[in-house]
Amino acid sequence: MSGSGEPHTKSSAFFILLFAAGLIVGGLITYYIAFQQISELRSETSNLKAQVSKLWGFQNVTYQNITIYQNSTALTELFENVRDSVVLIRGITSQGTVQGSGFVYNYSGTIVVVTNYHVVHETTSMSITFSNGNGYAAAINGTDPYADLAVLLVNAPQEEFKPLEIVSSSTLRVGDPVIAIGNPYGLVGSMTTGVISALGRTIITEEYTGGFAIANIIQTSAPINPGNSGGPLLNYYGKVVGITTAIVEDAQGLGFAVPSNTILKEINYLITEGSYDRHSYLGLNGTDMNYELAQEMGVNVTYGWRVVDYIDPSPAHNAGVLKDDIIIAINGTRIKNIDDLASYLEEKTLPEENIILTVIRQDQTLNKLVELGYRPYPFQ
Repeated sequence: MSGSGEPHTKSSAFFILLFAAGLIVGGLITYYIAFQQISELRSETSNLKAQVSKLWGFQNVTYQNITIYQNSTALTELFENVRDSVVLIRGITSQGTVQGSGFVYNYSGTIVVVTNYHVVHETTSMSITFSNGNGYAAAINGTDPYADLAVLLVNAPQEEFKPLEIVSSSTLRVGDPVIAIGNPYGLVGSMTTGVISALGRTIITEEYTGGFAIANIIQTSAPINPGNSGGPLLNYYGKVVGITTAIVEDAQGLGFAVPSNTILKEINYLITEGSYDRHSYLGLNGTDMNYELAQEMGVNVTYGWRVVDYIDPSPAHNAGVLKDDIIIAINGTRIKNIDDLASYLEEKTLPEENIILTVIRQDQTLNKLVELGYRPYPFQ
């Protein structure tokens, strides 16, 4: 029996070895596959970490910018850097004493104080007081009622003047943070903060402009009060982007400022010629269109500016623009309302230039070639 069992034992051993070898080979294959998957997973994890790191870095930069803009220390430093450039203006009129604000500016070596026209209107004498309390006599050098701008010359030692930099307002966007510094109610050196609420607004002050619009105005939520007029509206780098000019009575967070582009455009003329008379003139009165007015007039257009009346003669009437025409474009640029119309004329045209007015007249669309005129002085 022992002889007949030997082949059977060898056969069993062979199959056991074969099975063991299969397990080893299978294990190696399984390990290889698992290793490949683990390597791919590690690679994907590494890539994901890199992407998260980039995102985290971006978030850090964003957070740091916000911190700089809203950090109280940064605002404190900004105020300290500009406070000596903002002045208190006092004027004597037949009605008594008026107060406002202004700021120092260096135009090609000529040091002036920039303020609002309405601050110095009808004054018989003026003085300015610096933040250190030193006061000096001042005199009007140039004015423009249509932009509510005035430039003053001040008889003060050179070391008193610390000019601010005026930068372009073209890059301003709604939501940009801004700072107003001035002297509300005579409270010298007051600072408020807010944002740009709107651009390209139009305001009308009958007393100073004779009913003509002050165009391309900045609207801001920075609190502005009587006495702030003429003070600088600053960006968060301490650069002038506007000059605070007006508020709406009984309104909350609704102030206006002349944009810095208007100052930069006019400052040379105000200093060298004493005035600025390059405001384009159509000679029309009108009202904004809306859905209800369109229904009343029986027209399909719900935007634009409806001509209610015209001056005769005037540039627009001479070109054939009539009452009830609806202006919907200038030189192909859509005009939705008086803000668009006045801002386009102020920013992009000059008197004696030709423009194309596109008007709706009943069921017709007409193009009128208009040679722009000069606005008459408001008090003539």
